[in-house]
Amino acid sequence: MASLAAPPRAARKERAPQWTRQAIIVAVLGFLYVPILVLIIFSFNTSYLSALWTGFTFHWYRVLLQEPVLLHSLGVSVEVAIIQTIISTILGTLGGIALHRYNFWGKKALVYFLYIPIVIPEIVMAVALLIYFPHVGVPLGVPAMVIGQTTFTIPYVVLVVRASMAGFDTTLEEASRDLGASELQTLWRVTIPVILPGIVVGALLSFSQSFDDFTTSFFVDGSGNTPLPVQIYGMLRHGVNPSVNALSTVIVAATLIIVLTGQRAQRRRAQRG
Repeated sequence: MASLAAPPRAARKERAPQWTRQAIIVAVLGFLYVPILVLIIFSFNTSYLSALWTGFTFHWYRVLLQEPVLLHSLGVSVEVAIIQTIISTILGTLGGIALHRYNFWGKKALVYFLYIPIVIPEIVMAVALLIYFPHVGVPLGVPAMVIGQTTFTIPYVVLVVRASMAGFDTTLEEASRDLGASELQTLWRVTIPVILPGIVVGALLSFSQSFDDFTTSFFVDGSGNTPLPVQIYGMLRHGVNPSVNALSTVIVAATLIIVLTGQRAQRRRAQRG
């Protein structure tokens, strides 16, 4: 009888760690996403106070369309994020490929320097840029924000692209050159398509870091070019308008659409491959 009772006890011992892991996963996901879910729910609240639910409405989405200052700030953030993402993706991709492919004097030091904009406190970079830009004639506003944010987003692209190049099969490039392709043609038609997922990841990191940047933008935004994070911070002094919840919900929905579209495109590419 003891031998017959042993397997159930062993099974319970094996299931216990699995339940523990599941509980930890649920707790972590709840910690991360429950605040976002609460924000989305209260974007449909009829009450001006976010702490009290009084009913369901789309009123604050209509109010959002009548908030020119908030929409202008959103436009500034998107404009700056797109411009600097293009710049950082191009420069970061070329830099990542070069760091992986070539050996030169000072390469290790250059790699170490790439980590500085990532690990250094952003307030230090922001103050340094605020002091530096007037001396070189860079006007505050969109140009200053683009340059300032590019300084700390390029390293993200470089590191991701360099990691993508670590598993790259160099025989593909050799075969391309043997068939008469130039270095530029090989880069564009062979190297770039192979490491494209890494480039896309680097570009998305660059865009997200730029879009939600507050510190650098706060110091160098200039008059009339206030980005969205700085604008929302300014609104906190008078209380958050529930239209901010509506705008945040729209941003979350757009992010989910982009992520799902990217996953579907990657799945189709894998099936074709």
